[in-house]
Amino acid sequence: MIVAETHRLIISKFTLYDAAFFLELVNTPHWIKYIGDRNIKTIEQAKQRIKEGHLKSYNTYGFGFYKLQLKEENNKTIGTCGLIKRDTLDHADIGFALLPAYEGKGYGYESALAILKLAKEDFKLETVLAITLPTNKPSIHLLEKLGLSYQKKVKPFEDDKELLLFAKRL
Repeated sequence: MIVAETHRLIISKFTLYDAAFFLELVNTPHWIKYIGDRNIKTIEQAKQRIKEGHLKSYNTYGFGFYKLQLKEENNKTIGTCGLIKRDTLDHADIGFALLPAYEGKGYGYESALAILKLAKEDFKLETVLAITLPTNKPSIHLLEKLGLSYQKKVKPFEDDKELLLFAKRL
């Protein structure tokens, strides 16, 4: 189901049919370096993660992570962008990831602008957060370009890694 469209992208909900793409994405070098190894090594594990993560989030909150499809390449799925509500943060946070061949081409910015618009207009969110590793300079740059401001350092997960927290009032 399509949730938004931009000049170059179709943004739609994940389904179990996207498991092969999701498996590829979560095992890319930048995903593992900046987001972490989720130990998803099979199609079945990818389907399970989509069920427990994406589909559950759509049903619980009305939003989640979405797949990004490139119009000029026959709607090839090239990445993800969306919102997640974590128990450890006060507001939903935005996240994004692209296959390596599509990084640095403006797709993250383009999709995140559409997601922020949805967050405000459709999901009626007043504030959106983002978390990132201090070493993830491309993500920090993109968050600042989107108008999110650095707030503080946080440790939202059990791994005790310190992350940078950004926020934007919508």
